[in-house]
Amino acid sequence: MNESRATKLGFLYPGHAAEDDYPRLAEKFGSSVEAAVVHTSIWKDAHTVEALSEMGSIPRLLEGAREIADLPPRAVVWSSTSASFVLGRDGAEHQARQLAEALGVPASTTALAYIEAVRALRVTRVAVAATYPEDIAGLFAEFLGTAGIGVPRIASRGIITAAEVGTLEEREVLRLASENDHPEAEALLIPDTALHTAAWIQKLEETVGKPVLTANQVTFWEALRLAGALETRSGLGKLFRG
Repeated sequence: MNESRATKLGFLYPGHAAEDDYPRLAEKFGSSVEAAVVHTSIWKDAHTVEALSEMGSIPRLLEGAREIADLPPRAVVWSSTSASFVLGRDGAEHQARQLAEALGVPASTTALAYIEAVRALRVTRVAVAATYPEDIAGLFAEFLGTAGIGVPRIASRGIITAAEVGTLEEREVLRLASENDHPEAEALLIPDTALHTAAWIQKLEETVGKPVLTANQVTFWEALRLAGALETRSGLGKLFRG
């Protein structure tokens, strides 16, 4: 397919950590999908409510939107789980609306993408294996609860910075999953777009024996969904197998 006809997906990504997951995911779709990542500014790299709220502030998002507008993308996603759910469901939806209005294309956030992905899997109870501190992980469970999603287990790794999360290797991510599943959970969620997971989604699902939703995976899926370009693909977990 001619590159000019590729579906261009926009990702607004705070700072630097695991943004290379997006071109890796796009490679699964050959020349039909192009992933454009724009790095938004951050005040402080910290998983705290104050820092995350500022990270996801509308002025910072719109600054990134102005940079990505030249593509133009078919859809854009604010690629941060925590810097959208810390603002609550209304706050995350406000972020998405502001981006959509600024760019004139469908927009969402990673936190909202999790709700859509859980619905797509037709499950209602999930376990959460989070890299975040305990209080931030708890806010994610509350966010999921606004969509009627039950969380029988939520675990927190207690990592403060995205920079540290981005250094976790395959064996550590697989251990995070295996140690924090729950028998009542129909799927396992691993939030944090700072965490590399794109290359290990299949192994993660084999490890826990159920669907696994990781932050960069659901972000990419949401962008495709909003762009009307969803296709089944192997190696990207149950979410992409339909």
